[in-house]
Amino acid sequence: MTGDRDPQPPWEWPEERWRSAVAAVGAGRSLAPERWPGGADVAVALSFDSDHESWVLSAGSGSPAGLAQGHYGARAAVPRILALLERHRVPATFFVPAVIARLHPDEQRRVAGAGHEIALHGWIHERNSRLSPAVERDLTFRSADVLEEVTGQRPVGMRTPSWDFSPTTLTIIRELGLLYDSSLMADDDPYELLDGGEPTGIVELPVEWIRDDFPYFHFDRSSAVRPHSSPAAVREVWWAEFEGARAEGGLFLLTMHPQVIGHRSRLTMLDDLVAGMRDAGNVWFATHADVARHVAASVDPPLR
Repeated sequence: MTGDRDPQPPWEWPEERWRSAVAAVGAGRSLAPERWPGGADVAVALSFDSDHESWVLSAGSGSPAGLAQGHYGARAAVPRILALLERHRVPATFFVPAVIARLHPDEQRRVAGAGHEIALHGWIHERNSRLSPAVERDLTFRSADVLEEVTGQRPVGMRTPSWDFSPTTLTIIRELGLLYDSSLMADDDPYELLDGGEPTGIVELPVEWIRDDFPYFHFDRSSAVRPHSSPAAVREVWWAEFEGARAEGGLFLLTMHPQVIGHRSRLTMLDDLVAGMRDAGNVWFATHADVARHVAASVDPPLR
């Protein structure tokens, strides 16, 4: 069966069926370390999903109006984001669909050359749960090859497009030998993924819609839901999430999209947020790969 839907109504499932569904991709032991590098109180992992034109192309559209929004991400937003990161001297992770790496290879080389991580984000921002296992595997492996070809570095982590994690995704992650995934939401802090209840050695760096720019800012003219939150209001939410992570000695992970966060008023807010976190002191800014490596090595016995 393609995707994750069962034609039988769930209220008719036998107990084995719903138990196996819950156990298929599980949340294992917490990987929150006792200490972050340098004795930092909190780890901050900034990420940018460089969807650019792929969010329109993946819908089977060639709309010039929609594609122009993607052009904005590459043309205006990424240069601003890189300047902000350089100004604050903080690293970040960019999740890049393979098609975007092909369309904007110089951008990816510039991002990697500045010391940032580039990680997997599908082929053309496809929805994994709508693919057959063979197609999903082929696209993921081809995407890893493209990113390595463009940047000279083999990706060690992935974020599934739209956070759409199919029943086959974990098998593909394991076959690729990836260090981490960042698509699921079972915790605030890193944890180990389970495959049918068995530990995998794969680090999950959890995401959450609260810590994503899209729900607050994305405007869809074809939809009745048209959020345009104030940047100041979003900063308030994100700062509270950061403070909570710092109080617990945990991880603060942000998911952003260049074509969404890269507008002037929003990037000013992000600039202020990063400055505030730096001024808070005792903060470790790291790529997703560096966070995953640290937590994997901090448990006893170490992962892998």
